[in-house]
Amino acid sequence: MTALKYKIDNEEQIIYKPFVSIITATYNTERSLGKTIESLRNQNFKDFEWIVIDGGSNDLTLEIIKENSDIVANWISEPDSGIYDAWNKGLGLARGEWIAFLGAGDCYFPEALQIYVNVIHTGDSESELITSKIQLVDDKGKSLREVGSEFDFERHKKVMTIAHVGAFHKKSLFEKFGKFNLAYSSAGDYEYLMRCGANLRTSHINSVTASMLVGGASGTYGAILEAYRIQKDYGSPILIAIVRACIALVKNNLRPYIRGY
Repeated sequence: MTALKYKIDNEEQIIYKPFVSIITATYNTERSLGKTIESLRNQNFKDFEWIVIDGGSNDLTLEIIKENSDIVANWISEPDSGIYDAWNKGLGLARGEWIAFLGAGDCYFPEALQIYVNVIHTGDSESELITSKIQLVDDKGKSLREVGSEFDFERHKKVMTIAHVGAFHKKSLFEKFGKFNLAYSSAGDYEYLMRCGANLRTSHINSVTASMLVGGASGTYGAILEAYRIQKDYGSPILIAIVRACIALVKNNLRPYIRGY
């Protein structure tokens, strides 16, 4: 871990800070959280902290968290206003230079964190966001398809193209643009990158670093309607935003027949 020196009462104190903070929001995730824990234990790169923000689970989620206290750096359990409220709480606890958000049931591949760190150390040191590809899987672990591309603001104004599970954020990004907007329950990450805008400095890893359970909030009708609101609020003509929303709704209805999920 990174060692930082401080002077407290004229005595030098050394405080260790992790390089990466990983934030996971949970709520009644007893069936899926174990996979996430296993993936973190299997990481080759160990200089990270895992922060779990629980929304007040009433199943065995808290027991699982407590049983794995050796890998959980910090956790809280209390009612919240959804995933972005939980992420914001996690940001308040995060000590890392880089921050990632990993869903309960989502998994990093064993080399994932090391791949990101290699990019950070050998790539463009000015990057504020690093993205990668991810693998969508069903609840049995079957691979469905790969998603995620580099951040392109002009394309982002039309549709969310990056996979947030496969993204690393420099902590200074949140100091510059603030936290997630709680007015959104499904598309807050889309709005956040819209807020960051065209000058966001990014890098992309053209390989798969994580798997994500299909069926999350980002694929719901609510997320589509929120994306419409966001596009309209950030300058898209209303008619164009409506057309995009209608296309997304049609695709969402056809997807189970075309892709089988």
